[in-house]
Amino acid sequence: MDTPAHPLFGTPPGGPDSPEGPPKCSAKSCRDLAAWSLRWNNPKLHTPDRRKTWLACDAHRDSLSQFLAVRGFLKETEPFSGPVPE
Repeated sequence: MDTPAHPLFGTPPGGPDSPEGPPKCSAKSCRDLAAWSLRWNNPKLHTPDRRKTWLACDAHRDSLSQFLAVRGFLKETEPFSGPVPE
């Protein structure tokens, strides 16, 4: 049985909009499972060894990679195989 959202506190943990569950693609409005890890950093904000991570499904790998690469942010692309690195 689903627990209804509380008017003051929103959807309970584990609901459809929660971050729980398998990792999903970072593309806007995409809910496909992550297949790729795009590791990047913004040299104006991050030290050279710092890496941020976007996850991508097969369909969005190229567009997300291109977005980061055009800005000089993309550092590595590798198959996603587990928890997102911090």
